[in-house]
Amino acid sequence: MKISNDIVEKHGLKLEEYDLIKNLMEREPNLLELGIFSAMWNEHCSYKSSKIHLKKLPTKNSCVIQGPGENAGVIDIGDDDAIIFKIESHNHPSFIEPYQGAATGVGGILRDVFTMGARPIALLNSIHFGDPKNKKTRNLLHGVVSGIGGYGNCIGIPTVAGETKFNSTYNENILVNAMAVGHANKNKIFYSKAKGIDKSVVYVGSKTGRDGIHGASMASAEFDENSEEKKPTVQVGDPFTEKLLMEACLELMKDKSIISIQDMGAAGLTSSSVEMASKGNLGIEINLEKVPCREDKMTPYEIMLSESQERMLLIIDEKKEKSAEKIFRKWDLDFVVIGKTIEEKKLKLNHNDQKVADIPIDALASKAPLYDRKWNKTKLPEKKVKFNTLKKIKFEDTLIKILSSCNQSNKNWVTEQYDQMVMGDTLQRSGSDSALIKIHNKDKAVAVTVDSSANYCKSHPFTGGKQIVCESWRNLISVGAKPLAITNCLNFGNPENPDVMGQFAEAVSGMKEACEFLDFPVVSGNVSFYNGTNQRNIYPTPVIGGVGILNKMNYKKNHILKKESNLVLIVGKTFGHLYQSVFFEEIYSLFDGPPPEVNLLNERNNGKMVLDLIKKNLVSSIHDISAGGLIIALSEMCIGSELGIKIEKPKKMRNLFEYFYGEDQGRYVIEIEATNLNKVQKLLKENNIFNDVIGKVQKDYFELSDEFKINIKELYNLNNKWYYNY
Repeated sequence: MKISNDIVEKHGLKLEEYDLIKNLMEREPNLLELGIFSAMWNEHCSYKSSKIHLKKLPTKNSCVIQGPGENAGVIDIGDDDAIIFKIESHNHPSFIEPYQGAATGVGGILRDVFTMGARPIALLNSIHFGDPKNKKTRNLLHGVVSGIGGYGNCIGIPTVAGETKFNSTYNENILVNAMAVGHANKNKIFYSKAKGIDKSVVYVGSKTGRDGIHGASMASAEFDENSEEKKPTVQVGDPFTEKLLMEACLELMKDKSIISIQDMGAAGLTSSSVEMASKGNLGIEINLEKVPCREDKMTPYEIMLSESQERMLLIIDEKKEKSAEKIFRKWDLDFVVIGKTIEEKKLKLNHNDQKVADIPIDALASKAPLYDRKWNKTKLPEKKVKFNTLKKIKFEDTLIKILSSCNQSNKNWVTEQYDQMVMGDTLQRSGSDSALIKIHNKDKAVAVTVDSSANYCKSHPFTGGKQIVCESWRNLISVGAKPLAITNCLNFGNPENPDVMGQFAEAVSGMKEACEFLDFPVVSGNVSFYNGTNQRNIYPTPVIGGVGILNKMNYKKNHILKKESNLVLIVGKTFGHLYQSVFFEEIYSLFDGPPPEVNLLNERNNGKMVLDLIKKNLVSSIHDISAGGLIIALSEMCIGSELGIKIEKPKKMRNLFEYFYGEDQGRYVIEIEATNLNKVQKLLKENNIFNDVIGKVQKDYFELSDEFKINIKELYNLNNKWYYNY
């Protein structure tokens, strides 16, 4: 078949990229070879627009065993234990087919983790939908939540934390980001780098079908009015088969059979074979007629580009083939030697004794295009709106409206569909700052959290990038955990738009600054570009998954109030920043102005001091202050405990709304015993950390003197009102 310009463009390639392909191959590719280049050179696999910026991120510290470049990141948590974790997007498939898109997103991220030798211990997610009034939002929400729960529940991995947010920017392009966390012996980590010549290349797992063909390419293009026609590019998942595959792989990993292993994720057999060969600086030859297919007469093109789920590619010692096959047959899974490693650095594909593709590995991997795209800098917006010019409103009315809004309401409707306790090691689940999972038979736990802040990044990407790293840091500290490392999923619009590319570049720079200052490196992640429809891009939405360690556990539910007459303190200075706040958005529909300033020195000092107070058993409960400000943090502490607080009006703050709804960063609310006040305040003063006693724990009522007094049961009902009525 003659490759026309139209065929090239339908494969998501630019004409100049096709010229580069011809130069690298020194000939014209055939259709199969073009499809393989299309899969490997798209944004989802090659990172061609983002790599130049991602290289700036810090990826190492004393606990990092493996940073970016593998299936997932690996950190050392002591006692020969390692935590393996990663977050990835499945945005486009979930918009087209919400149940399967979300389900296969969960399946894919789990494979990234157990591929490296870890048993998964937790799932998290960050899901973003359009305006609740949009006619498609309800169906997308229900489909995605059902898909996440359906896959995670069936495979038996607890979904312990996440976030569900709504904004009209996602009306035509929702975000579904899935994170998985696994536990392994740090001396038994498995990698994807191929080693040795004439080693067996083995296909294991489910059979290959026609689902998911061009899935990675579809994820690297904007939607348009014809996006519904892309349903065939959405994969179909089977969690029961994935459970079998996981157990078979973990069983095989107990001996020394595996030389390398790679999940067949985006771009399927193409990406797994090319990535293994590229990392190992060798070649791979595959006989495609040996690939197990579940449909008749599948072509080489379909076999190589299928993204059917629950499949792995292994390179094993040929002497171990029979014993390895026995394990997979026991688990009722396919195990087929489909090829071998070769010295010539090429991807060679045969089908029924005919050579159908012959491509240099470097052309697909290291010589893929790398773009330094033009980008525009975002100026810090001015503070144009003055609060005293806005319509006056009662404080109690604002609290009621915000607590019952779609984004601040309790998300139990979502989390109740997820099994959060399966495996029996979940100590603290969704609803707190971070979830906690006990390391089995050990006196320590892993803290995990996932966060995003699109409005801050839209306003000023550099500040927003810093802020979301700090938010993750505070959430881990708030459960008494030492923050160790992060994974990120960077969801942005079209990188060919200089404004969007600027949002990305500056957000990454902000993340870099925060990660370096806090010693909080990035060990894995994903970039999702082209999130938009008909040239309408989503808000820049970096999602951060944070992991920390809690040693020698003296665990208690940190986020809920404990005892009447305890004192409540705010740690960190309040300036009353309302621009880009929940208050301005929900009460006045204002989206102008800059995000709050991020002072990294204060973040680090305040966080370390709070962590020290927790370790000294001087804190009864704690909550970080984030979206919605102090008053929302206090409300959430009351709702979870059925105790209330009597808050005193601040003496020095000129405006109640600024004080209670301001979203200044680096702050925490802590509850302490009255007898510990002098000791706590002395420690804070010695470390130059601002603090103030703001109230006292009481029975039954959440109260601000002379402003409002709400029964805790009513507060609970207000906070649950929107979600259960939706």
